[in-house]
Amino acid sequence: MTAVMLKLAARVELLSLLVLLVNLATVHVQPVATVLGPLHGCAYLVVIGATIAETGQIRPRLLALIPGIGGVLARRSLRPVASTARQ
Repeated sequence: MTAVMLKLAARVELLSLLVLLVNLATVHVQPVATVLGPLHGCAYLVVIGATIAETGQIRPRLLALIPGIGGVLARRSLRPVASTARQ
């Protein structure tokens, strides 16, 4: 369950940051920032909490602290590495 929450929160965090930055760089519609700012912050906190709940490893926990892309990086570091040697 935590892995699903981390996956969703990581996507929301990244997408909301991208929309906020595009809004800031173009038309800067205040209601967009008013809605997406807190959503992004909440998703950021959920990413940190879900990563801490998911693993005791230090690397994913530190990656989760990076705003915007930290959730994606933390998820990637949690995935099991596929074996390169086929038998």
